[in-house]
Amino acid sequence: MERYDLLYRLYDDFDTETLREYQFFVDLFPPVDSRVALEHWEEASDELEGRKAEIRNALPRGATFADVAAYADREAAFTALDLLNRHGRAVNALVLDVDETLRSAGGTDNEIPRETLHLLTEFHERGVPIVICTGQTLENVKGFMIQGLGNELVHSGTFSIVYESGNGVFTPGQGSRTKQLLYEELDEEVRSVFDEIRARVLPEAPEDVRHGCHLQGNEFNVTLKPNFETGSPDAERVIDAGMVHLIDLLGEAVVDALGGAPAEDATAATGSAWARAHYADSDPEIREVLEEEGAAADVAPADVPASVRELFERIDIGYYHADAAEITSLELNKVAGVEAALDVLGVDDPFVLVMGDSKSDLRVMRWAAENDAGIAAAPDHASRDTLSHVLETDELVFDRGQSAQMLRTVYVLNLLARLD
Repeated sequence: MERYDLLYRLYDDFDTETLREYQFFVDLFPPVDSRVALEHWEEASDELEGRKAEIRNALPRGATFADVAAYADREAAFTALDLLNRHGRAVNALVLDVDETLRSAGGTDNEIPRETLHLLTEFHERGVPIVICTGQTLENVKGFMIQGLGNELVHSGTFSIVYESGNGVFTPGQGSRTKQLLYEELDEEVRSVFDEIRARVLPEAPEDVRHGCHLQGNEFNVTLKPNFETGSPDAERVIDAGMVHLIDLLGEAVVDALGGAPAEDATAATGSAWARAHYADSDPEIREVLEEEGAAADVAPADVPASVRELFERIDIGYYHADAAEITSLELNKVAGVEAALDVLGVDDPFVLVMGDSKSDLRVMRWAAENDAGIAAAPDHASRDTLSHVLETDELVFDRGQSAQMLRTVYVLNLLARLD
């Protein structure tokens, strides 16, 4: 109980709110070519150091508690200590989704906030590897991470990007293991399905989808993105129609990969009907969209031939409301990418912070929970299943656009773990 008692003393006896304001100002003051501004920053830095010295001199292990006060309010600090007591470990790697997690179209103007970027550099300087885990293309993610975190950090050897939801891993500074093309390990049957869909998806799309969507420049996944603003009614319309189109193409491509309709099938059903039935049965959200689009399956899931179903079970349909519809490999999801990234980073006994908002992030969260390999956090607008998992575990839910709020908590968890 000593650590709890010391936290109570810290927040009862000291003006921690003002201390945090000074720390925030010192950390995030923009570089300005002005003597007056520089003098103002130096005065704030001196005041910050003085307030921290008071805590260092008053409390046992005061240097750690001074840092705790500088980064976390009372609620975050006690949450961090509760997490430490529950799990008994510091976080030794970060696994972070980008869109609607680190940044939000509705909360941060689709930019990663400066405070979040600064906290990531703080973790990096304390030796905590960072894994960016996203459905986006490598070149896109690498570009804005270098812009936000700097070329030196990204190429430090302790930073990795899992891209296209696990189809590839990029870890600069790791020699021959710098880029791992995990999708090359898939068998020819699965790769032929993706090749056929990629070739047909736009040329054979309905007119509104063909003109209202574009293909994301992936190496392997097939992802339709709207030409309209993400989240808008127009984006919702074309993505819903695009998802139906992708499901139908997938069904046809699977039948082609198997050499035609299986001999045991005695119905007049097509691959598209089987795909609609299978994916509606596996995902309630997809079923709702199919019904609203007037595209509900006219066969039962049990009518899908076994050989077709087996191939469907290796391929996933990703639906992101008014944002994207995509086809991915279930054998190469974010979990496979994260495991490969942690391996090349040398994290042998992982206890990670997983932050994300979608079904693909949920798989990583469940992997962490099932293997006692980390904790999970999600924004309050995450998918229902993702939020349910987070609330059932450590209840680490943060406000839209406030990823720094959770990073601060985990940063303090690691500070407190040093007291052991």
